[in-house]
Amino acid sequence: MKKLIVVLVFLIFLFSGCSIGSGKTEMKNPTLGQQLIELKEAKDKGAISESEYQALKEKLKKSY
Repeated sequence: MKKLIVVLVFLIFLFSGCSIGSGKTEMKNPTLGQQLIELKEAKDKGAISESEYQALKEKLKKSY
């Protein structure tokens, strides 16, 4: 259950692309490369499994 929560929180941040600076919210669209890097970091840190990583990576690639 804890792993599922971590994955869901990661995905929310991954796909939101929002950052806060100077008191206002700016929308940023992360590049495919940046999203793939962040996804790999999540796998490397143990937040997601290899199979989850592969599935999410394919989903990201298809979304572009």
